[in-house]
Formats: sequence, structure tokens, C-alpha cells
Amino acid sequence: MRSLNEDLKTGQFKQIYLLYGEENYLKKQYRDRFIKAMVPEGDTMNFARYEGKKTDIKEVIDLAETLPFFAERRVIVFEDTGFFKSGGGDLADYINSGMPSTTFFIFIESEVDRRSGLYKAVSKAGHIVELSVQDEATLRKWIQSLARKEKKEIASADAAYFINKVGTDMENITRELEKLFCYCMDQTVLTRADIDAVCITHITNRVYDMIRAMTLHDQRRALALYHDLLELKEKPMSILAKISMQYKDMYHIKALLRQGCRGKELADRLKLHRYAAEQREKLSARFTSEQLRSVMEEIADLEQRVKTGYISDELAVELFIVQHSQNEQA
Repeated sequence: MRSLNEDLKTGQFKQIYLLYGEENYLKKQYRDRFIKAMVPEGDTMNFARYEGKKTDIKEVIDLAETLPFFAERRVIVFEDTGFFKSGGGDLADYINSGMPSTTFFIFIESEVDRRSGLYKAVSKAGHIVELSVQDEATLRKWIQSLARKEKKEIASADAAYFINKVGTDMENITRELEKLFCYCMDQTVLTRADIDAVCITHITNRVYDMIRAMTLHDQRRALALYHDLLELKEKPMSILAKISMQYKDMYHIKALLRQGCRGKELADRLKLHRYAAEQREKLSARFTSEQLRSVMEEIADLEQRVKTGYISDELAVELFIVQHSQNEQA
């Protein structure tokens, strides 16, 4: 990202940019900043945007060959075309053959194949940056900087708590922060109580709360959380997949603990934020490795029974929750 910021600061632009990865917020931010910097406001003659897999490459090339109209450059933006996975061969040949120096491409993609001809062509002629999910330390500092712009403060530990509650998606973080700022309009310090009062718990964390309720044999709360997720239009098999993932995390945690992994190293190995890793570590203490493996096998069997029509997906997950939240003495 430093190189992108440098280009924006100096105005010395590469002819082609490829921005890809999971963090949509950053991709949109940089897309808009480059368009603003490279295209004069209101200039529709020298700017074009193509979106989707039906983008016509021949049309693009014809436009790219057209000299800009009373302007320094022609800018063409591509979004989610899938050309870096398949179908971008002609565009790769065009780039390799030499584009007009007045034409600039900006690609915004979710996934790319680094072996593709188009990826290789762009890597030679332009600049490629992967914008992935940011680590917890970066997100904490970002949240604190946004709070300071609103003349508010949030402690580093409370920023971490906020991240764990709302998730790591930067677009969702900005939405939840706006709610928090409005709620705390008359105060300068943001607290955990404020966060709990107005911020919506991310689905992954609701699943964690549901598993924790199951281990505490709080069947009513576990089922209530499940029905809340259904109300949010989350599909039963998606919920079951998230349950399975958290059991897998706990299984891996127990293995890593035996190897001596602790703290940040444990979180890094699991590719989890530290707060989330610590939560799962505490919960894993309630199980043996054999019990966790048994649950994972049970979930795999349950998924197969749903796929074969033996039982409906919604009922299957509900029965799983009921079974695993029953009091052992019942």
C-alpha cells in the first residue's frame, strides 16, 4: 500500500494497476482515489468503467486505442471481470504488444491466477498489489485514528474487543463505528459498555457464543442464537460449516499447545486475531482432542445426511444443537 500512496502523492502513475484481494473496502478506496487523481472532475469523455464477466475485450481494445480528447490520459477501470482467472488472453496480448502511452488501466478483482498470461503481462507493464484482510494491530490503529478524527478516544484493548465483536471487514467496521460515534456523541471516551450497547455481533462470533452456550448446557440460549442467525437469513448449512470451522480451530489449538505455541504465535498459526484465538483456546479446554475429532466427524456425517435428503438442513442443525447442549446428567 505504501507504493500506491507514493504514486498518489507524487502523481507519477503506472500505466496499469491490478488491485486484488479480500479487503473490498481498501480496493474501493484506492480505486476512487486513483480515479479522482487521474481523471479531471466531470470528464466523461476520457473515462470508462467495465464490470462483470461479460466485458467485451474487443470493445475495450478499440477504446484503449483511441487518443484522449483534450486530456493527458484515458483511464479505463475494470471490476470483477474474472479475466485473471480465464478469458483474458487477448487483453494480455494487447498489453504485451504495447499500449498507447496515454491509456491507463485499473483492474479491481477478487481473485487472480498468478499463472495467467494477463497477470504476467500486468506484472511487467504495471503494478500489482494484494489488498488482504488487515491484521489486528493495523485495524486497532486505524480505529483509534478514526476515533481521534471525531475527537474521541478508544483504548487499544477496547479497540481489539470492538474488532472481535464486529469482525475484520473494514466496511462493516466503518458502519459500526458511525453508530458508536452517534451513540457516544456527548462523550469523549468509547467503552466496552458502549460497544455492547449499539454494535452488532458478527455472525462468526454469534456462532462462538452458540458453541459456548452448548458447552455450558444452556440449550435455550444456544437455540435462541441459532434462530437469530436464521432470522438474519443465514443458511443452516452455512451455520453448520461455521460451527465445524470453530471445532477444527479448537482441535488445532490443542495440537499447537502441545507443541509449545502460545499467544501471538498461536494466533498467527491459526490465522486468527489474537482475541478470537484466546477465546477458542479457553473453550478448547472443555474438550479432549478425541471429543473434538468426534464432533467434526459427526458434523461431516450430518452434512452427508442433509445432502442425500435424509433430513432437512434446518432440522439437522437444530438437532445437533439440542444434542450437544443437553446436560450430561439428563
